Amino acid sequence: MEINTNSEKIAGIMSRGVFEAVDRRELEKKLASGKKLRVKLGIDPTAPDLHLGHAAVLRKLRQFQDMGHQAVLIVGDFTTLIGDPSGRSASRPQIDGAQIRDNMKNYINQAAKVIDVESAEIRYNSEWFSPKPMLFLMDLAKRFTVARLIEREDFQKRLSAGMDVSMLEMLYPLLQGYDSVAVAADVELGGYDQRLNILFGRKVQRSFDLPEQDAVFCPLLPGIDGGKKMSKSAGNYIGLGEKPAEMFGKIMKIADASMWNYFEMLTGIGLPEIQKLKSDVESGKQHPRDVKMMLAHKIVSGFNGEGAADSAQKEFIRVAQEGDLPSDIFAAEVKEKSLNIPDLLIALGAVKSKGEARRLCEQGGIKIDGVAKNDWQEMIGVKSGMVAQVGKSKFFKVR
Repeated sequence: MEINTNSEKIAGIMSRGVFEAVDRRELEKKLASGKKLRVKLGIDPTAPDLHLGHAAVLRKLRQFQDMGHQAVLIVGDFTTLIGDPSGRSASRPQIDGAQIRDNMKNYINQAAKVIDVESAEIRYNSEWFSPKPMLFLMDLAKRFTVARLIEREDFQKRLSAGMDVSMLEMLYPLLQGYDSVAVAADVELGGYDQRLNILFGRKVQRSFDLPEQDAVFCPLLPGIDGGKKMSKSAGNYIGLGEKPAEMFGKIMKIADASMWNYFEMLTGIGLPEIQKLKSDVESGKQHPRDVKMMLAHKIVSGFNGEGAADSAQKEFIRVAQEGDLPSDIFAAEVKEKSLNIPDLLIALGAVKSKGEARRLCEQGGIKIDGVAKNDWQEMIGVKSGMVAQVGKSKFFKVR
């Protein structure tokens, strides 16, 4: 595929959805030169789902692909054994190999919703790390000092608070940096939370007498709670593998102020049009709900097709706005004739604990057959077809 050196395309790829680029001028020169670049993106399989935060960076990778450059997607099955310390206030719980393998089994299918996996180079960093002898790790570690590693802001915060940083965590940026050596990366992409790791990768490349990769950092997509970044650990994410109706409903829950980030990073709508939509909402010409519905349709159609987005929108209007029940309520068999509310919700798989059920009852978040239940001790006569509603959008049926 011929490399596209169109100046407007280059300007677009380097501006929209970009928080920072290092070294911007150098990368712009390379893009204009017609040289085919190897563009790396690494994702650690810490949970089974890729989410819209990943999709924002995958879309940037796809833009480089469409310009003719080589996309290199690295699944960090080895580095996940350590755990990325970026932005952490404590060490990550360690994940075993079996869980990692289970987490990543659908990653490529999910990534294929965004990038062209047929032309992409898909790599697993266990390819180069698992066969390496201990001498390799010794050679890698001796190239850097502890003083340089603990300069990281996240490590400094933990040390200042009297908390430990494990030696294993200190190895993480070295190993992620070596990924760039292993695949001969010219460019690395990542969310802004990966800035320290990716810039350290430049130092690792330099220590092996290789050219330093340029870096493109994307803004962090806010989660559906409107506060923290979208992440698997925070549980505020929208998974790429979710059903269209579920994805649509979750997008409708995002904060009004967050939807402009979603428009810019997850749709192809032009920036002038996005700015006009924002202006119309701020001036009262358009209701934020209607604009958010447009956003949800655009995103769902991008991952699942126009027909699926149409159906998801109709389902949302029917359930959320007209008060009807969803068409595909999860049904579970309950053998008991009578249960209190926590036991009923546990039997239906609607909550994880009785404590959670009690809290939801007290907060007015439980309905049985459309009737709000505030007393968690109330005994419910169980019958087939009974529907329990948890919050605004989760429904469970007795069969």
